Amino acid sequence: MSRDIDVLVLGGAGVDTIVHVPELPLPYADSHMIRPGIETRAGQTGDFVALGLHELGLRTHHLDLLGDDPEGDLVRALHRDRGIPLTTVPQPAGTKRAVNLVGPDGRRLSLYDDTRSREADRFPERTVRELAGASRHAHVSITHPCAHTLPALREAGVTLSTDLHDWNGENPYHEPFAYAADIVFVSTTALADPERTMRRVGERGRAEVVVATAGAEGAYLLAGDELVHVPAVPPPAPVVDSNGAGDAFAAGFLFGRLTGEPLRRCALYGALAGAHACTVPSTRAEAISRVELVSRAAEWEKAYPV
Repeated sequence: MSRDIDVLVLGGAGVDTIVHVPELPLPYADSHMIRPGIETRAGQTGDFVALGLHELGLRTHHLDLLGDDPEGDLVRALHRDRGIPLTTVPQPAGTKRAVNLVGPDGRRLSLYDDTRSREADRFPERTVRELAGASRHAHVSITHPCAHTLPALREAGVTLSTDLHDWNGENPYHEPFAYAADIVFVSTTALADPERTMRRVGERGRAEVVVATAGAEGAYLLAGDELVHVPAVPPPAPVVDSNGAGDAFAAGFLFGRLTGEPLRRCALYGALAGAHACTVPSTRAEAISRVELVSRAAEWEKAYPV
């Protein structure tokens, strides 16, 4: 079967409402005057990974449930305008949405609407199998319907990646994703012992690579028994928003992996893409280009040879 899709992204399509606040945590008050204002735009984790991979030149296809609502129209328009193929399944509960509070230093607090999903939500198995059969790799968001696609994806013979985000290392909900994927991304934010969690994922699951992102402290890369620290890369412009940085890191890393680069360069690509994302205002959906990423990586490796 022809593999015409480099990466199939499952789940994580939605809309965010961006609210810039004077500080985080936000002090209690009857009201706050907000500048530069409040804006709603398409883009959640799956959208950002798909956009990042597409801008890096990988043939990307996105699959998710969307509502027949204005939020769903925003998501469809984002993919249409950027030329990213999108397959949608009707979501009667409506398109996923969140409110992101963004502080002056770029930190964010996301408030997710937990009413936009149902226990019975599923992707049609035939659709999953057809798309997976045409794909080299699948990146699986940790939304509920995606958990049910894991057996079919494995049977299709594609490699898998997932991002566990702020998993605490204990919540059993994340474990099917963590143990089914070949590449696992996780944030250190809620991990009491990142190395212990990373090694447990490697021991209990299929992961060849586990990456723990640590913001300004860089990231940690576990492959086999070797744990390596990946230094942070200074952003090329002032930091305005950390939203989407982890998704950009995943896209950059996967670009390196799928183009045959060594793991350290994959991690560098991820760090550079994540740093770029921090310079993009939260009201925009923008990813680093392939030319810019490869150029910055070459400059970095010349300045800091391993």
